[in-house]
Amino acid sequence: MSFSLPSRAPSGPRRRTLLAGAAGLGLLVGCSSGGEGSDASGGSPSAAEKARAGAARDSEALVERYDAVLTAHPDLAGLLTPLRAEAVRHAEAFGGGKRAAKPSSSPSQSPSPSASASASPSGGPDSVPTEPKAALAELAAAERKLADRRGKALLEAPGELARLLASVAAAGAGHAYMLTEGAK
Repeated sequence: MSFSLPSRAPSGPRRRTLLAGAAGLGLLVGCSSGGEGSDASGGSPSAAEKARAGAARDSEALVERYDAVLTAHPDLAGLLTPLRAEAVRHAEAFGGGKRAAKPSSSPSQSPSPSASASASPSGGPDSVPTEPKAALAELAAAERKLADRRGKALLEAPGELARLLASVAAAGAGHAYMLTEGAK
């Protein structure tokens, strides 16, 4: 006597139907009238624009922090100048960078205390540690903290901005590693 399994008719929609429906829904969402960078009402900035502006400000504040450390420790210029230049490019990629683009003309010239103290992730130029290793460690902590924040923010960001945040967060994590190694 042979045993055969009963034929089971699927209850509900088939897999192909669901996939086709999901693809159609994706096309509808992708073709919406409001773009990634604009609000449908045209009046107020979108969440993506606000996130971009905030990320630009964060990068500019990080550049100011680099400037403060370079002012306090000009002998670290070999390590910090390329990392500072990357932070400037990050600010520009987010649509900022006007303030941060020009480096201080001389190591003795310090950034304006009001801008650095209010925008800097780790405090103003007066809070730069006197020991170079401690200054590098503090700068590494600022890079790491910003990279972590950007990593969390990319989960809420739309496609292109999420990719940019991911890329810049990865670069920031690399900078933190290089600064940590430089502090050893």
